Amino acid sequence: MSQFLPIIQIVIATLLIGAILLQSRGTGLSSVFGGESSFYHTRRGIERIIFWATIVLATLFVITSIISFLI
Repeated sequence: MSQFLPIIQIVIATLLIGAILLQSRGTGLSSVFGGESSFYHTRRGIERIIFWATIVLATLFVITSIISFLI
């Protein structure tokens, strides 16, 4: 089990990075340079799925890290 845990963590970390990068906000760096970023919209469709997948992947990564620490 302990030999597969680092591989599982690498796969989860890679998927987590991809999920974070897929989340688009629409504002980018324009709000830093004075752009308008005062709109609000709800997540729909694939945005919601990616959002929840990010939360699940982050939770799985934390759990595998704790297990790796305890073994």
